[in-house]
Amino acid sequence: MRKTILSALVVVTMSFAVSAQQIDRSIQPKPGPAPKVKLGKAEKFDLPNGLKVIMVENHKLPRVSTSLTIDNQPVLEGNKAGLSNLMGDLLGNGTSKISKDDFNERIDYLGASVSFRSNGASTRSLTKYFPEVLELMANGVKDPQFTKEEFDKSVERTLEGIKSNEKNVKVVASRVEDALVYGKNHPYGEFITKESIKNITLEDVKNNYNTYFKPNNAYLVVVGDINLEDTKKMITKLFGDWTKGIIPSYTLPTPKNVDTTEIDFINMPNAVQSEIAVVNSVDLTLGDKDYYAVLLANNILGGGGTARLFMNLREDKGYTYGSYSSISQNKLEGAGKFKAGAAVRNMVTDSAVVEIQKEINKIRYQKVTEEELKNSKAEYIGSFVRNVQKPTTAARYALNIARYNLPENFYEKYLENINAVTLEDVQNAAIKYFRGDKARIIITGKGIDVLKNLEKTVDYKINYFDKNGNPTEKPAMSLPIPEGVTAISVVDNYFNAIGGKDKVALVKSLFITANATIQGTPITLEMRTAAPNKKAVAVSVMGNVMQKEVFDGEKGYKEAGGQKKLLNGEELEKAKMESAPFDDEANRKGSLDRVEPIEGKNAYVIKIGKKEVFYDVESGLKVKTVTTTKTPQGEMTVPIEFSDYKEVNGIKFPHKMIQTAGPMKMEFITKEIKINEGVSDADFK
Repeated sequence: MRKTILSALVVVTMSFAVSAQQIDRSIQPKPGPAPKVKLGKAEKFDLPNGLKVIMVENHKLPRVSTSLTIDNQPVLEGNKAGLSNLMGDLLGNGTSKISKDDFNERIDYLGASVSFRSNGASTRSLTKYFPEVLELMANGVKDPQFTKEEFDKSVERTLEGIKSNEKNVKVVASRVEDALVYGKNHPYGEFITKESIKNITLEDVKNNYNTYFKPNNAYLVVVGDINLEDTKKMITKLFGDWTKGIIPSYTLPTPKNVDTTEIDFINMPNAVQSEIAVVNSVDLTLGDKDYYAVLLANNILGGGGTARLFMNLREDKGYTYGSYSSISQNKLEGAGKFKAGAAVRNMVTDSAVVEIQKEINKIRYQKVTEEELKNSKAEYIGSFVRNVQKPTTAARYALNIARYNLPENFYEKYLENINAVTLEDVQNAAIKYFRGDKARIIITGKGIDVLKNLEKTVDYKINYFDKNGNPTEKPAMSLPIPEGVTAISVVDNYFNAIGGKDKVALVKSLFITANATIQGTPITLEMRTAAPNKKAVAVSVMGNVMQKEVFDGEKGYKEAGGQKKLLNGEELEKAKMESAPFDDEANRKGSLDRVEPIEGKNAYVIKIGKKEVFYDVESGLKVKTVTTTKTPQGEMTVPIEFSDYKEVNGIKFPHKMIQTAGPMKMEFITKEIKINEGVSDADFK
C-alpha cells in the first residue's frame, strides 16, 4: 500500500512539473469572464390607485421588512423651506382611530419598528406580527393626525436644531455648498432657516400631505418570510383604498458650473479646521453608458483608504485624517454632483487645495495604471457578489429598475459592464465629470488663519460668502490696536474683570474638578495649582487615571498609559515660565499681536511662545486660547474656549471649557472649585 501511494504521488508531481513547463509565466494571464450572478426573484404588481408593489420572498429568518418610497420630484418651498420636513416629522403620531401613545405602545409591544418620513415609511417585524405591523403603517400613511400640539413641538425641535448648528462648521459648509452648486432657486439649494420655519402653519402641513403624499407615484417593497399570494391580498386590502391624486409637476432650473474655477470662501471664526470641497454639478443618471467608467474613476481618485487622495493628503502629507471623493447620479438634469475634499488643519489649507486639484487634474490628463483599474474592478465585483444574494439587495435592484426605467437585465449584466471598462473609458469619464477646470473650490474656515497663505499660493479668484450663501465682503483680518493698550494693560483688565487684583492676590492655591464625556464615556479632570508655578493635572476615565502631568516648580513629569516621561528641554523651560494659580500672570510677558473679531465680538490677542490668548475687549474676560503643538502628522492648533463665568468667593471662574483637537471635541463642565484648600505639597511629588 505504501508503495502504491508513493507511485501515485510521483505521477501527480510529474504531471504538475509538465504543466509548469508548458506555462509561460512571463505573460500575464488573461482575466476570466465575469462571474455569473443569480439575482433573487422579485414579484411585482400594481394596485388600481397606482401603487407599485415589489415583493421578495426569503425564509431564512422569520422576519419581514417593508419600505414605502414616494418618488416625487423635489419641490422648491421658498419662504416656507422645511415644510415637507415638518410634515414627515408629524406622520406616525396616531390616526383618527388610535392615539399617538396607543400607536407607539402597540409597536413596542410587538417588538417592531415603524417609521415615517416626508417621502415614505418603513417597518421591521417578526413574521407572526407582520400583518398587524403593516396595518399600523398603512393606517399611519392613509389617515395621519396633524394636531396643533404636535405641530408646535415639531417646530420647537426644528428651531432648536437650527440654533445648535449655527456654529457647526460642517453643517454650514454643506449648506452653502448646495446653495452655490444648485442655486437657492433649486430645491437642492434652498435650506431651512428660523424665518422659513416660523412662516409655516399647521394648515400648510395638511395641504402638503394632501397634495404630495399619494400612491400613484409610490413604491412599496416587501422583503422577507412571506407568502406571496397572502401578502398580495393583504396589501390590496390595506392600501387599495388609499386615494390617488394629481401630483403637481414643475420645471426646475438646471444647475450650471462656473466658467472658470474659483474659490468660494465662507468665514467661520470658530473653525479649527478648514472644510475643503472641490465641487461641480454633473448630468449623470443610473445606467448611462459611461456610468460604470465614472464609478471606477471616482474609486481610484478618492473612493477609500487606498485611493489617490487619501494616500496623498493623509499618508504622504499628513494634512488630514482622510480625503475622499464622490460622484452622485440624479434623474433631474444636471443635478448630480462630483465632490472631492477633506477637512484639514488651518495652516495647510492652501497646500491641501493645491494637492486636491493636482490629483483631479492628474486623473483627467493621465491614464490610470492597469493595476489601479484591475484593483478597482476587483473591489466592485467583490462587493457586488457579496451583496447580490441578499433579499434586500434584490428588492433594491428591482426598485431601481422600476424608478429609472432600466432594462430588466441591468444588474445581471452589471459585472460584465464593469469588466468592459478600459483605461481610455476611465480617462474620458474623468475629463467629462471631474471638472477641475470649471469647479467651485468651497472653503469654510477661519479667514484670519487661512486667507493670507491662500492668496499667496493659489491663482484662483476668491469670492466671499456668509453662512447663508449670500455674497459678502472679505472678512477683516484684524483691527487696529487702540493707542496705549498693551499686553500688560490687557492682563490687568482681565484680573479686574474677574474680581480685582486684591482678591486674586489672596489666592495661593486652587483645586478644580470638571467633567466631560467622549462618546458616552465619562471623563474627570482634576487640576491642582499653587503659587508660584506648581501644577498637577490628572485625567481619569471611569475612575482610572489615564493621563497625568505634575510640576513642582523646578522639575516635573508626564505620565500616560503607564509610561512616565520627565519634563526636559523646551517643555521644562515652558513650565518654569508659567504662573499659578492664575496662569494669565505670565501673559504680561507676551506681545499684544492684534484685535480679532470672534463670535461677533472683538478680542485682544496676546502671543506668548506658541500660544495665543484671546481676551474679550468689552468684558475683559479670557474667552479662548490656541496652542500650536507638534504631532506625528505635523503641527496642529488646539483651541480651548472659556465661557459661563461664575463667582466663587468673589472671583469669577469659567465653568465651561471646550477643547478641540482635530475631529475630537471635549466639553468640560466645572463641578467644584476650592480656593486655598484641598491642595498640599504632596500633590506635586
